[in-house]
Amino acid sequence: MKRFKGNSSPSNTNDSLNDTVSRVAEKKSGSNIMKSVGIAVVCLLILPVLLTVSSFYREPSSGGHSGFAEARSFPMKDEEVQQPALDGARESAEVRDFKTETEKGSEEVSSHSVDSPEDRHLGGLLAVGLEEASCLSRYQSSLYRKALPHKPSSYLLSRLRKYEALHKRCGPYTAPYDKTLQQLKSGHNSEPAECNYVVWISFSGLGNRILSLASAFLYALLTDRVLLVDRGTDMADLFCEPFPDTSWLLPVDFPINLFDSFGQNSSHCYGNMVKNNVINNSTASLPPFLYLHLVHDYGDHDKLFFCDQDQTLLHKVPWLFMKTDNYFVPSLFLVPSFEQELHNLFPEKETVFHHLGRFLFHPSNPVWGLITRYYHAYLEKADERIGIQIRVFDIGTGPFQHVLDQIIACSLKEKVLPEVNARESIIRPSGNQRSKSVLVTSLSAGYFEKIRNMFWEYPSVTGEVIAVYQPSSEQYQQTEKKMHNRKAWAEMYLLSLTDVLVTSSWSTFGYVAQGLGGLKPWILYKPENKTAPDPPCRRAMSMEPCFHAPPFYDCKAKTGVDTGALVPHVRHCEDMSWGLKLVDHDGL
Repeated sequence: MKRFKGNSSPSNTNDSLNDTVSRVAEKKSGSNIMKSVGIAVVCLLILPVLLTVSSFYREPSSGGHSGFAEARSFPMKDEEVQQPALDGARESAEVRDFKTETEKGSEEVSSHSVDSPEDRHLGGLLAVGLEEASCLSRYQSSLYRKALPHKPSSYLLSRLRKYEALHKRCGPYTAPYDKTLQQLKSGHNSEPAECNYVVWISFSGLGNRILSLASAFLYALLTDRVLLVDRGTDMADLFCEPFPDTSWLLPVDFPINLFDSFGQNSSHCYGNMVKNNVINNSTASLPPFLYLHLVHDYGDHDKLFFCDQDQTLLHKVPWLFMKTDNYFVPSLFLVPSFEQELHNLFPEKETVFHHLGRFLFHPSNPVWGLITRYYHAYLEKADERIGIQIRVFDIGTGPFQHVLDQIIACSLKEKVLPEVNARESIIRPSGNQRSKSVLVTSLSAGYFEKIRNMFWEYPSVTGEVIAVYQPSSEQYQQTEKKMHNRKAWAEMYLLSLTDVLVTSSWSTFGYVAQGLGGLKPWILYKPENKTAPDPPCRRAMSMEPCFHAPPFYDCKAKTGVDTGALVPHVRHCEDMSWGLKLVDHDGL
């Protein structure tokens, strides 16, 4: 509402108006011209009041022409994130009406950042009509991202809707689920099941879990299985339910809860059973469940999972339990029976995790609170946001000078950050002064402090204002701590909201950020012998994560082969020469 000039209030203005009207009325004689002038004066005095009252009651325009039209994102309040319970019986009608109008206004304000309903639903990835309060990030995430050029294929969208229907029909405590569960309890695979399942076992650090879970979901999509998620210690705390009207979490009363005992030598491990000739395609009676060991230390027989003939056998088993710490998607593209379906789902090969990650992984309300509060406080107003993700695999927490030298060398060489001028105390910008917010994520605070001090002690040669921030410095990875993982998930997400990204080799933390953000980062080469590499970094070929432990095996020829040279869209990774990643032709 526009402010009145000076300290006058509406009541004072009305008194002034009354005096004016009285004085005009007292002039019994005079010409018609004078009367007209008096009336005009009254109208001119009343008009600002009417306009002010009118603007107070008028709702913001849905077309984005309100006073909020240039705001960058919808500012969230802490109470909106925490969703406190309200006692509706004690709320007065006036309070409820006020809240309704406020919420309506908030919806109008937030809509300015979204070009269309398609953007709100991430180009159709998200189903329409999901309840919003329990998962604010699902539909609000579009307010924090620029419009991305990568659109999901219509075929992917139709398959996702089909999967959601399957999960609703076969999810926990449905009749088909209960029937298949009885088969599992009996130990017999007596008849084809109406619904088949793949159970993802929570394992490893958070970055690995996110990437391996996305891989498991794609496998479920390709094989018409229902994905169920072992909740581990914190899966329910970190992520919203992604599917409508059902849960992806494995029920707490599930009869098999000894997942920690599963390993390569388990009696139900598929690779171990094949190795010992216990099971093959001609086996008459198959068990109701098998364990798939796809962890980085898996053996040659476990890797037969990526062969067509083994997929034929696995298709007959209603329950598959999968443990993995890998993003094994690139090798699914080398399975002939999956080839056409994957081409239809992802015409752009490098968008697999980008689309599946945004479909599956919505921060829970507590995590969304961490993300949005930090974003509005430190990142929102910058002209450019830069992410620097630092993961050091050397013994000790650092900071290490050779790692800092590498980060600075990469950032300056690739124009991510401007150089500083040690000879001048002040440099005036040539035009409008631009600002850059640098978000550093690391277990150590040392790198952040040195980068921050560099731009505090000296001005940038461009005159740009550089602000450097680090949300947390946990010193060492604490995988089983709830708050540690909340912060880790929030920081991955914040990195994905940056405009330019620098990441560390071999780090799944960085892979998650680049994939969600649709970013091709500058990847810091892994240092050797505590020496900064030269060159310090290179640009990623694609935004896809790297599969760190792929098989090198030709299933038909039954011999070793370089699986990074079989098809144009599966190549070796920039940061790990034996790893595999998906690329598009223009990224080569």
